Amino acid sequence: MSGTVHNDVSQLLAKRLAEETQGQVLFDLPSRGRYATDASIYQIMPVGVLVPQTEGDIATAIAIARDLKVPVLARGGGTSQCGQTTGAALVIDNSKHFRRILHVNAEEGTAVVEPGLVLDHLNARLKTHGLWFPVDVSTSAQATLGGMAGNNSCGSRSIAYGNMVHNVLGASAWLSDGTLAEFGPVSGLSGRAAKIAAFVQGLARQHGAEIAAQWPKVLRRVGGYNLDIFDNQSERPYTADGSVNLAHLLVGAEGTLAYTRSLTLKLAELPRAKVLGVVNFDSFHAAMDAAQHIVKLGPTAVELVDRTMIELSLANPAFRPTIETALIGRPAAILLVEFADAHKAELLPKLKDLVDLMGELGLPGSVVQMAEDAPQKNLWEVRKAGLNIMMSLKGDGKPVSFIEDCAVPLQHLAEYTDALTEVFARHGSRGTWYAHASVGTLHVRPILDMRRDGATKMRAIAEEAAALVRKYQGAYSGEHGDGLCRGEWIEWQFGPAINEAFRAIKHELDPLNLFNPGKIIDPPKMDDAALFRFPPPVAPRPYKRIAIKPVLDWSAWDVQADPVTEVTTAPGTGGDSTGGLAKAVEMCNNNGHCRKFDAGTMCPSYRVTRDEQHLTRGRANTLRLALSGQLGPDAFTSEAMFETMDLCVGCKGCKRDCPTGVDMAKMKVEFLAHYKKRHGHTLKDRLVAHLPAYSRLASRLPWLLNLRDRLPGAALLTEQWLGLSARRSLPRWRADTFWRKHDAALFSSLDATLAAAKADGRAAVLFVDTFNGSFESENAIAAARVLKAAGYTVHTLQKSGGHHCCGRTYLAQGMVDQAKARVSELIEALLPLARAGVAVVGLEPSCLLTLRDEALVMGLGEPAEAVAAQALLFEEFIAREAKAGRFAVKLKPAGKAILLHGHCHQKAFGAVSPILDVLKLIPEAKPELIESSCCGMAGSFGYEASHYEVSMQMAEASLLPAVRRAPDAIIVADGTSCRHQIADGAQREALHVARLLESLLPD
Repeated sequence: MSGTVHNDVSQLLAKRLAEETQGQVLFDLPSRGRYATDASIYQIMPVGVLVPQTEGDIATAIAIARDLKVPVLARGGGTSQCGQTTGAALVIDNSKHFRRILHVNAEEGTAVVEPGLVLDHLNARLKTHGLWFPVDVSTSAQATLGGMAGNNSCGSRSIAYGNMVHNVLGASAWLSDGTLAEFGPVSGLSGRAAKIAAFVQGLARQHGAEIAAQWPKVLRRVGGYNLDIFDNQSERPYTADGSVNLAHLLVGAEGTLAYTRSLTLKLAELPRAKVLGVVNFDSFHAAMDAAQHIVKLGPTAVELVDRTMIELSLANPAFRPTIETALIGRPAAILLVEFADAHKAELLPKLKDLVDLMGELGLPGSVVQMAEDAPQKNLWEVRKAGLNIMMSLKGDGKPVSFIEDCAVPLQHLAEYTDALTEVFARHGSRGTWYAHASVGTLHVRPILDMRRDGATKMRAIAEEAAALVRKYQGAYSGEHGDGLCRGEWIEWQFGPAINEAFRAIKHELDPLNLFNPGKIIDPPKMDDAALFRFPPPVAPRPYKRIAIKPVLDWSAWDVQADPVTEVTTAPGTGGDSTGGLAKAVEMCNNNGHCRKFDAGTMCPSYRVTRDEQHLTRGRANTLRLALSGQLGPDAFTSEAMFETMDLCVGCKGCKRDCPTGVDMAKMKVEFLAHYKKRHGHTLKDRLVAHLPAYSRLASRLPWLLNLRDRLPGAALLTEQWLGLSARRSLPRWRADTFWRKHDAALFSSLDATLAAAKADGRAAVLFVDTFNGSFESENAIAAARVLKAAGYTVHTLQKSGGHHCCGRTYLAQGMVDQAKARVSELIEALLPLARAGVAVVGLEPSCLLTLRDEALVMGLGEPAEAVAAQALLFEEFIAREAKAGRFAVKLKPAGKAILLHGHCHQKAFGAVSPILDVLKLIPEAKPELIESSCCGMAGSFGYEASHYEVSMQMAEASLLPAVRRAPDAIIVADGTSCRHQIADGAQREALHVARLLESLLPD
């Protein structure tokens, strides 16, 4: 049951699924394309996708697929690194609906869960019981328990808690004939499960000699099926009492034997205290050699961060502050050594032991000691992002996963890594290293260009690495499974006899070869170019890019990176061809970091819908497929692409949160420019885009334009006519705009401001945007009064016939030429001040930060860079000046609690910490940050009828409930859209920080 599924069978499958299940049936090409890849180098277009709602949907889908002889592939987060979750099959996505905790027995320390449940979500629930599931994989915010069981995941602390297989107590699963079987301790089995156990035990006895000779003797070994546990002579039982559990046959089986319905997990007591010692090494070899000695101290984890990852972390604004705290100089590598126990006082001597050990090894003064919880947590987050940080290298050369799971005994680790480094050099590459030094598994990825000669080098490196693994008696597959990149090495590792035993197990449980064929049994060659996401020129269907002319400059991505020296060549023609744009899109490696709900900003629409289409990864995949012509002609500007991009709110969360730097907000601007050029702009588009142009006229007739929210039925008419939701109030126009009514005494002339800047540097130019100038003039006036009270000379821009604009509203509608014209005028007006070192202070995050973002990719050259260098949000400027001792205003106490909601663009540009710093200038203030994603308004997005429900669901995810829980608190929100959402959704007034500070100025 493998190979190509004929189109008529595919259509019949889709028809029957739609008629006989309640799930989402996705058989269109873009939807299939979004499920064609995982975090590996492979891409296989599935037959179709089902997102089931009920268990009955799954059972029915399996039956229909069996009737039609269509393979079935169960999928969770789709973050597998070896191609396990790609295949020409019916993909069934468990992650949307099958994510419940079915039962927790705190006394016995067990939990029963559905396969689509994310690990972090389970642990958040278990925390109240003082328990956790300790297989703490680095992708814990995305990894589903079903996927972890399928891969036999391990995690950073496996030296203390073991692998997934050591922590699964049972499983309920469908077999390919439709039988629902219970997998558990062999002694308690009956029926079909008992027959399976007897069969596998017979195989184990038959192959006892081969098992003893061939099975790797290291903890990290996840290749093939777990036949060894059924051998009575096995030295490595997976249960504490030495008994055999049939569920362990399914763990690591990559969904090839059965379809998991639920898992019973063994829980552990949550460590009450942890300390961390960060050991800095001058050489990579020294770090590897030290690991065997460090583990004797009894740590719970020893994790490696190599020089490449250190440098990439330092270059990432989200990670730099954290990684700097762990470094002594510029080390070649660091080891994170963690100790855990019930009480911190008992752990501090462990840190001393580590310091003493490093002194004995000739490395005195090499340990950074972290006893406090916060810095430890932050550093572990950087380590967990290790793979994704590695993948942020620009250019076609990328770290490629295929030998990264090789595990060797610790005493050979340094020799092995030295030898492998020589292998890479011989093939013109180098390796990026990270991960589990405690157990001899170092995730190493040589940097290869898979679009050109990467496949040839991959094969050669794999063969030499295999020889080293055999020399040092290790395991070729140590953690991330076999999939497509290591499947062919199973027989090499275990020999032909055991490989045939694996085949017999597959046939016993799945004689129809229904489940995930081509994995473990009869896998393809790892370098089969037909399976690559980026097939090289020699492939039958090489990877190509369609020719388009981008409207933004993407040349920063159009580089070629030398895999050995890391020196980049001159940029290509990113501003004139597809190259830079396509490479920016291709930065998405499908790691799934955007599939998160509890921290960061991205991806707000996915948090609501949980649909792959509305995920940063899903959008990037669709763009990549369109730009490479795989979705057919004109796909880039198609309605299907518009639907994919429609719920992107331009929050820029991915710009900061995505470890590989996928900037979907900027990509949406690019897309809209092309899409609207082909399809045209609507009246609503034009009204939103040209708002700055007609705002002056509107301010003269506010009573007329405000009738929409006063006349009965007017809101419904505008919804029908313009698509603006009748359930959403609109901003109120006013006659007393900032430009018509502000106090001229607050502001100084250009010459006076330049003179003040030259004299004492206490000068600023206040950039008043359309929104704060037209609708909330009090914010701009408040900012000027605060600056004036602090002794600053303040200038503001004047323009006859209107006001200066950043072009944001035009960008949001894809009108890049108009946006460029407006921002060019603004830059020209600001340039003399910026070049004189005068800070450009803005109030609206989306407007001011346009000067630091989109304005730099519109071809405006050095003037744009000069202005960007001086552009600061009001809170950034105040925080900077206060830190320098120049903001000496003594504020009055607020007298109330203060809650802060950060605007998405503030979060994306690291401007949330400054506003917290500013709020802490208020005596007795203890500001609290609302842990929220996007408020849901996002400019015009939340006003549109088609988006209203999603907008409110975004707000209700965390923001509005937090506001309601604090009825007496002062709510601070610097984004005009955010304030509008809070007013509409919670009937509460939120203040710009400038207004709050103004209210607290001394009398």
